[in-house]
Amino acid sequence: MTPTVAAAAPAGDLRAGFPAPPSSGLDLFGPLTLNYYALCIVVGIIAAILLSSRLWKSRGGSVDNVMDATLWAVLLGIVGGRLYHVFSSPDAYFGPNFDGSGDLTLIPQVWLGGLGIWGAIVLGAVGIWIACRRYGIKFAGFADAIVPGVLLGQAIGRWGNWFNQELYGAPTSLPWGLEVDAEHRVPQVQHLSESTLFHPTFLYESLWSFAGVVLLVLLHKKFRFKQGLVTWTYVAYYTLGRFWIESLRIDELDKSTQWISLFGQEWRLNMWAALFTFVLAAVMLVVLFLRRPRTAEAVAEELEVYRAGHGTRTVGSAQDIDPDVDEDAPADPDQDSAEDADQDAEESTVADQSPDDETSVGPDAGTLEGGAAAQEDGASDETAGSAGEDPSEAADERR
Repeated sequence: MTPTVAAAAPAGDLRAGFPAPPSSGLDLFGPLTLNYYALCIVVGIIAAILLSSRLWKSRGGSVDNVMDATLWAVLLGIVGGRLYHVFSSPDAYFGPNFDGSGDLTLIPQVWLGGLGIWGAIVLGAVGIWIACRRYGIKFAGFADAIVPGVLLGQAIGRWGNWFNQELYGAPTSLPWGLEVDAEHRVPQVQHLSESTLFHPTFLYESLWSFAGVVLLVLLHKKFRFKQGLVTWTYVAYYTLGRFWIESLRIDELDKSTQWISLFGQEWRLNMWAALFTFVLAAVMLVVLFLRRPRTAEAVAEELEVYRAGHGTRTVGSAQDIDPDVDEDAPADPDQDSAEDADQDAEESTVADQSPDDETSVGPDAGTLEGGAAAQEDGASDETAGSAGEDPSEAADERR
């Protein structure tokens, strides 16, 4: 049976608490509007890129890799997040139980809210995998460097739910209770006083995520012996908190696909998703820990973030890499020796091709030999002519 929230309503009106947002967006000019939900998503993406770039660079990676992967992850992540939301909350788009009474034109209107984190993570991970394959990066090592940034982006992006007055829990008398305007309340709590406060579950998830960022950064800096451990720690940590937070939510109580009954237990769809994902993450953590490297060579291999034969995509000069390196110095320390050896070999070849060498070969060798032979024949003819003169003519010249 689907739980109700009427009994959870606090007695009396409460004026203190977390206020409702003044608006969900800012009108710029003409038909243009700056939606605060979208702005939170963009700020979260920028924060994720900055933190991920710093952590990836600390492992010897190139910042360009983060930018390349971000393009793939963001595009596919938005598609995946929207698809999960549409099919897990189909009433507005297809009608209750897909009866066709919904409005399909609402599907691409992401700025109105509705990105399922489960779909965003799955397709976003596919985008990152594609980038890793293209640029020769080890997927597990790269994922370890970016998941703290991903969680940071989630922590910031959750504030978009506050601006849209969604993702809230049951009524509460706690001093940090959230005010929710009447038009954003589910029918089960419409009868409650306007001053009734609700659990700010978006705030709980944001704070849980911020704490997780600190934990993951510490793990990333301290443990480097097995790639993938930080990633699955993120999955386990997030789903553990998400399961508890989902148990507090009352928004979308009337959604036709909201409640799933399994093993005699009726829970919200996202609670089941969090539970199954947490179990998978726990199993992966055990497997990775048991397969941790146990030799110096294996540890060194785990520290390599690029696959064999690959490296950073941006290859600069020696001076770009190290400002103390002489710009004219060869990149290879053995280059001078190699050039000297080539020069000696060239001189030796020239010497071998000298015309005085009887064994010289080359295009001019025949000409040189022929000229020398002709010169010798001429000398011989002259000698022969002197020797063959008439003796009488010689005697006349003497007289």
